[in-house]
Amino acid sequence: MASSSEKHDNVKDYYGKVLSDGSSGLKTNACSARAAPHPTVCAIIRTKVPSAVNERFYGCGNPIPLGIGGMDVLDLGSGCGRDSYVAAALAGPEGSVTGVDMTDELLEVARANVAPFAETLGYRPRLRFLAGYIEDIQAAGVEPESADLCISNCVVNLSPNKRAVLQGVFAALRPGGEFHFADMYADRVVPPELAENKVLHGEGLAGALCVPDFERMARAAGFAQPRVLDAKRIDVLDPALRELVGDTQYFSVTYRLFKPDGSKTIHTADTASAAAVYRGTVDGCEEKYVLDIHSSFEAGVSTPVDADTAAVLESSWLAKHFVVETLETSVNDKPDAAPTLVMLQSL
Repeated sequence: MASSSEKHDNVKDYYGKVLSDGSSGLKTNACSARAAPHPTVCAIIRTKVPSAVNERFYGCGNPIPLGIGGMDVLDLGSGCGRDSYVAAALAGPEGSVTGVDMTDELLEVARANVAPFAETLGYRPRLRFLAGYIEDIQAAGVEPESADLCISNCVVNLSPNKRAVLQGVFAALRPGGEFHFADMYADRVVPPELAENKVLHGEGLAGALCVPDFERMARAAGFAQPRVLDAKRIDVLDPALRELVGDTQYFSVTYRLFKPDGSKTIHTADTASAAAVYRGTVDGCEEKYVLDIHSSFEAGVSTPVDADTAAVLESSWLAKHFVVETLETSVNDKPDAAPTLVMLQSL
């Protein structure tokens, strides 16, 4: 069985050398299955991010929320830096972005293009790229409780120790912070013998977690109930790889994991039900804010929420954008949302 070091080396080689010409060499449609980014993000990508950075983008989702001005952002597996650059533009001169990656070829591109990016912004962004492993971000130079938001785009599936990744992110986030990330998941446990295939591993197929296993792992790390923001089916395009994976189905899922801040939480499972009013103050989402596939909020409208959602809205970085009120009547009798895996299998 390949060691963690050997798996890291395979990923470095795959993305640093094998895919040196960009995402066109990938053997799944993961990079094209994602939904189009928000128009604000599209405009940044088109007009501000250097072409050399855009050309080597390997993401399966859009893991950058709007409304992050002034926030400190951490990007795991930042690669050539496209998401870091977009986040830096959204965070503005008062915010900061730190990318962490282990592949020298990608870090070189990310670092080399900060100066021309600054010219398009009109100011020098607080943007840096650190060499290191996402399983040990503290060793790379990321301090505990130094980030308000952590993003990542189709990278966690490549890690040989996903539990360490989640624990490290939880430690790096300030209370009320969020891990907002897209990744590849499977509808069943991937057989261990597939993990030895270098191409399957590089493509993310061998390392994709089964959805229920991931959600249990996230809760064990300390995060609140995982929330799905977006999900798309991934097709394996290469016939040889498709034969190897058999009936296993793959999905790109954008999750939101919030780090609870107990000092600000009023509503718990034992308290009365609540309603939330969105202030309409997130730039680009003035009329409606989508928290996840089950929860959206029209500006100025009182919307009943369960205790878990109320706790997120009143204690996370989103708190300034919402007013949470206690209701006299209960909304806890509403049907539970279908488990994530059931939802994905219906796509």
